[in-house]
Amino acid sequence: MTVAQTRDNAHAPSIARLLRDAAADVKLAHSVFALPFAILGAFLVAPRTAAGPIAWRDFALMLPIIVACMFFARTWAMLFNRIADARIDARNPRTARRAIPAGRLTPRAAWTLALACCAAFIGSAALFGPLFSNWWPAILSVPVLLWIAFYSLTKRFTALCHIFLGGALAASPLAAALAVGPELLPETPAVWFLSAMVLCWVAGFDIIYALQDLDFDRHAGLHSVPAAVGWRWAAWSSRALHAAALAALVYAWRADPRLGAIFGTAVALVGALLIAEHVVLAKKGKAGLDMAFFTLNGIVSCLLGIAGIADLLP
Repeated sequence: MTVAQTRDNAHAPSIARLLRDAAADVKLAHSVFALPFAILGAFLVAPRTAAGPIAWRDFALMLPIIVACMFFARTWAMLFNRIADARIDARNPRTARRAIPAGRLTPRAAWTLALACCAAFIGSAALFGPLFSNWWPAILSVPVLLWIAFYSLTKRFTALCHIFLGGALAASPLAAALAVGPELLPETPAVWFLSAMVLCWVAGFDIIYALQDLDFDRHAGLHSVPAAVGWRWAAWSSRALHAAALAALVYAWRADPRLGAIFGTAVALVGALLIAEHVVLAKKGKAGLDMAFFTLNGIVSCLLGIAGIADLLP
């Protein structure tokens, strides 16, 4: 074995560990919140542009590019969040074990990974230009990256930070629809209602998530709805946002005749899941946060994505 090979082998475990720690910190499993809506947004436009087998083959090629864009964009946003909040996270007992404050990932390494994701996102979005003569994803790629990273800064100056997070995820169905059929996006109101639903839904469950940091945020001078109004009124704010999300979802269902009984049933089930989420929170308090935040909301997104696609398939 050469000296160079020995050196490479010595570095391999550290690189693998760096990637593993970064992946654990950005919580890849939480991609389930936005990805189904992006794919559904693409389907809402694609069936009307698919005039034959070639068009459907094009769409089949678009989908993995959309998934790649979602992966790289979300990873960039999460890494930026971890970098921007590293000092705050180090002071919070709940987050002190995250990779950067715990020393498992250096800020330099995190920036390297984050900027690599930026480049990969821009490159993936740019593929829509030469492959499908649609340059909008390339043109808007940098503004999108700036927008989804901006949320991480908002807790420093506004309790509406939850709305900014909702807006970042709400871009998913719009961006996917724009990539697939930009000329049809203005004529597809269901995509816009779906985006409004995601905004209100995400903002509502992010308020629930922020309940666990209520005392810390107040002490650190950070802004959130729970820190501003307390547990009780924060819970009611979340309920109001989820009621608005359900209304937007009903409008999305009614706005497109292709969304039929399957999606309508899913809408009703989502209403029941949102009610269950708030019942769990009311009964269990902090002990119910994991179920209220991740489990039930993960079911909501997957249920709507699968049901909508099932109705839209020819």
